[in-house]
Amino acid sequence: MVSTNDFRTGLTIEIDGEVYQVVDFQHVKPGKGAAFVRAKLRNMKTGYVHERTFRAGEKVPTARVEYREMQYLYKSDNDYYVMDTDTYEQMTLSESAIGEGVKYLKENMVVNVAMYEGSPIGVQLPNFVELEVVETAPSFRGDTATGGGKPAVLETGATVQVPFFINVGDVIRVDTRTGEYLERV
Repeated sequence: MVSTNDFRTGLTIEIDGEVYQVVDFQHVKPGKGAAFVRAKLRNMKTGYVHERTFRAGEKVPTARVEYREMQYLYKSDNDYYVMDTDTYEQMTLSESAIGEGVKYLKENMVVNVAMYEGSPIGVQLPNFVELEVVETAPSFRGDTATGGGKPAVLETGATVQVPFFINVGDVIRVDTRTGEYLERV
């Protein structure tokens, strides 16, 4: 059990049989009345974020989430196959378990799979991935690094905004948390 006064970003808790991760929290002490904690919680299975208010000092059960390093192998229909890098055991993940990260998932990429009570509930991708541009508008003389951008389709099918000087075949680094272009590699 953990007190709501001890909330911190990334803490996993269990509410009504569901596992949630604390995304953001705020201790509020109104001028009149008791203090409370307002928290944004992300459901680890669905990825849905909602806000919930707790009394200050209220106890909630913690969820013991284990992260296992696995390698993404391939996709078949709506199933994604990963392999434990230690035991070589293969596991199937659904698209909803991976969430938004599916746009940046590349074969042979190492990811951290969140396990709760022996079953996978989520996937953590590396913060940055390097992907090849497969489709974008051609660049012209005079295009500079500043002053706008254009959409580019990456090898995984994701679309990101890139500077005008990026061409088809360039490898770029993308932040998987925000989906933004960082640099050309």
